[in-house]
Formats: sequence, C-alpha cells, structure tokens
Amino acid sequence: MQEYDIIVLGTGLKECILSGLMSLSGKKVLHIDKNPFYGGENASISPLQELYKKFKVSGPAKSMGRGKEWNVDLIPKFFLTNGELVKILVHTDVTRYLDFRVVDGSFVYKAGKVHKVPATEEDAQASDLMGMFDKRRFRKLLLFALNFDVRNPRTYQEVDPKKTTTRDLFCRFDLGLDVMEFTGHAIALHDSDSYLDQPCVETIRRIRLYSESLSRHNTSPYLYPVYGLGELPQGFASMFSSRCLSCLCVSD
Repeated sequence: MQEYDIIVLGTGLKECILSGLMSLSGKKVLHIDKNPFYGGENASISPLQELYKKFKVSGPAKSMGRGKEWNVDLIPKFFLTNGELVKILVHTDVTRYLDFRVVDGSFVYKAGKVHKVPATEEDAQASDLMGMFDKRRFRKLLLFALNFDVRNPRTYQEVDPKKTTTRDLFCRFDLGLDVMEFTGHAIALHDSDSYLDQPCVETIRRIRLYSESLSRHNTSPYLYPVYGLGELPQGFASMFSSRCLSCLCVSD
C-alpha cells in the first residue's frame, strides 16, 4: 500500500497550485477528484453534451453543431499579464504545457456606445472617453501610480495612501466624474463604487498593475489560455505528475 505525505481533494485551480508547489518541495502528494475532468468550478467543459449533463438539462440542439467544437468555461475570466497568477505559472514552469493568446482589447459601454479602453498613447489621443484636458490630468495620475512605492514616502507627493481616500486622490488630480468612473472600473477593476471612500493605496496598486501588464504587450493587459481556463489545472497536473504527484479522477 502506497503512502503519501499529503492528500489533496479536488482539482480546482487553487488545489492544483498547492499540490504542485508541495510536490515541487519534495512532498509525495495524492490528488483526488470525484469528477471525470480537471478544474472543479474552474473547469472548461467539452464536448457540449457534458455541460448539459452537468446541469441536468436536455440538449444541446442540433443547430449548435458538433459538441466537441465547444469548450465552455464554467467561470470565464481573463488574467493580467503581470499578475500573481502569471508569476506562479512562470515560477513553476507550467507555461511549457499551456498556450496563451493576448486578448485583443477591452471595452466599456457608455452613453449608448461601446468604447475601446485605450491601450496605447495613440489610442488615448483618439479616444472620446476623455476630453483633451482630462487626458493630461489622467496621464499625471498614471505617472504618479507608476512611480509610487508604498515603502518609500518620497514617492507619496504629500498623499497619505492609508488615510487619503480614492475620491480625494482623484480630486487632487482634478479628474472629472467620467474619468473617475473609467479609471475605477475599467483600469482598477473595482466592481462597485465603495472603493471611492476607502484608502487609495489599493486603487494605486491596481492602476500600477494594469499599466505594468499593458506594457508587456502594448495592445491589451489580459492573457487567456487558448483552450480555456481548464487548461491551467491540467497544466499543473502534467507538470508535476513526474515529481511525487499522483492524480486520480473518479466518477460515479
């Protein structure tokens, strides 16, 4: 009977990262999942018939074509090219097992129109999301965020990041309401307006992360696995299968 140092239940992304890192450190890991596929709630389901079976509904219709031509993410999401997840993928060398593409762009809906979020200086000059003076003020805010270092008070420019609210920070740079909304939701990626009355340090960090991610490809800050997010946990399983990691998927 084989013995293991650690048993991990479920093959969601977090579980796969944890089991992979532990096997990388020399632990003997058994990884078990009750589903016949990797990914848990982050799985990419294919063929399409499996998706209908999972949610116990009839279908799919013949008009939807061949089932194996579909690959549906249960929780679709992009990730930033300079974010923590990408750093983990690079650190563990899982990127050898994955194919990525840069997302063509991101868009916002405003005043009945769809606008592309500017990705280059040329895009910003041509965008009608901001007026001419707003663009100059917004650029000053970006430079402030890129130069900001929470460990170095000299970069604060008389802004206390733990006491100054994000609303006050935006007012300091004289940003209009439209630019505040665009910055907070399309760049800092806040999902509500509550951030405006919270300390600005988190928003500064998010703006900087977005800008650094954008600088890697110049067209978009977002990456996406070519075959869906379900490839991430499978990549970890493939990477560490030869390093004291055993994976077992069982179904009823």
